[in-house]
Amino acid sequence: MAEFGPSSLASYLIVAGILFAAGVLAIATRRNAIGVLIGLELMFNAAALQFTAYGRFRAGAPDPQGQIAAVFVVVAAAAEAAVALALLFAVYRTSKDVDLEATRELRS
Repeated sequence: MAEFGPSSLASYLIVAGILFAAGVLAIATRRNAIGVLIGLELMFNAAALQFTAYGRFRAGAPDPQGQIAAVFVVVAAAAEAAVALALLFAVYRTSKDVDLEATRELRS
């Protein structure tokens, strides 16, 4: 039986896969824009976890490039969240709702 725990790559990849699947499920099932943003953040965090895990369990020696890539993913996720929340505030001011189906059209 394969080793499973904090010292195996498989455990990190399974957790990242579960996070990614939860993010996809949140995006597919939520009508609320905040729920969709949370799903997107879960998907970004899954990608960052995979980068870090692959860097940590590299064949020769641990490689810091995985952690560097994860930092870039976190920075991109923060920028995406800031822009998306600013857009959500603008939509809420005009339509008084953050339901994605109800705010398909913006009217001034």
